[in-house]
Amino acid sequence: MDTVVVVVIVIVVVVAVVGVVALFSRRRRSDQLRQRFGPEYERTVEESDGRRAPERELRERERRRSEFEVAPVPEQDADRYREEWADIQHRFVDQPAEAVERADQLVVQIMRDSGYPVDDFEHRVDDVSVDHPEVAQHYREAHSVAVAQAAGSADTERLRQAVTSYRQLVDALLHKSGSGPEPDRGSTTIGSTHDHSRQRPEARPGHRRHSGLDGKDRG
Repeated sequence: MDTVVVVVIVIVVVVAVVGVVALFSRRRRSDQLRQRFGPEYERTVEESDGRRAPERELRERERRRSEFEVAPVPEQDADRYREEWADIQHRFVDQPAEAVERADQLVVQIMRDSGYPVDDFEHRVDDVSVDHPEVAQHYREAHSVAVAQAAGSADTERLRQAVTSYRQLVDALLHKSGSGPEPDRGSTTIGSTHDHSRQRPEARPGHRRHSGLDGKDRG
């Protein structure tokens, strides 16, 4: 066989092998990102025309997240945050706007104590998406309602949904913190509690109380 033909065949084979290896390598990296980010991977890809840009963005999130340490908050602080969250749920019944504002602040406090940088919201949600991808979109949606509420353009139903979303994030952030039980994921009623020592204030004449998370009126 002519030497030139042999060289050409070898080059073609090498190029084909390199192409196959590169293809499998990309697929492996994509699978790793999909497994790590779950719904956040799907959301990011759906918002783009292809996979390269969103996967590059997700890898950048991983790189940024690797630059700082995150640890469960101390037991005493975790218990205090759970108590604050219970108070937020009670507050929603009469003061839904204030409850959403406080929930947004509480999440930032927990993240700060855990070790997350908290100066910028977009960075906060990106960092959370690396550790808790299942709640990252909930955080975006809840925060957008908090911003709308500050501008006076969020109705009670949106506020209710925001507090529900914040609760999922608080659950995730405190999952391995402290010795107390996790917040009850099955209960969706803000304003209810088993602690009968804390009594709700009586409704004032002409005062309309808002519904809890289950949508039932608490008046």
